[in-house]
Amino acid sequence: MAWMYILECSDGSYYVGSTKNLDQRFMQHQSGKGSRYTSGRLPVKLVYGEEYDRVADAYYREKQVQNWGRTKREALINGNYELLPPLAKKKFRKDQNNS
Repeated sequence: MAWMYILECSDGSYYVGSTKNLDQRFMQHQSGKGSRYTSGRLPVKLVYGEEYDRVADAYYREKQVQNWGRTKREALINGNYELLPPLAKKKFRKDQNNS
């Protein structure tokens, strides 16, 4: 089994990772040994997780969610799955100089 997970750091930012042992990895993060990013933003809180049969699938999902913006990550965390497709669409602003 493998996991893709999202941590909320003390500064309100999100960290996305993947692991084979979620409990152990969370404890590593909490002790400051999980990653450079989270070590400076302790304590952390586990706010979301998805379980996968294969490590490669969890890693693929980690990379996918890492590319998402904050609003889309929060929709996933809060279970607002209907908001995910609209949040995936890029919004382009019309350049006012070329009107």
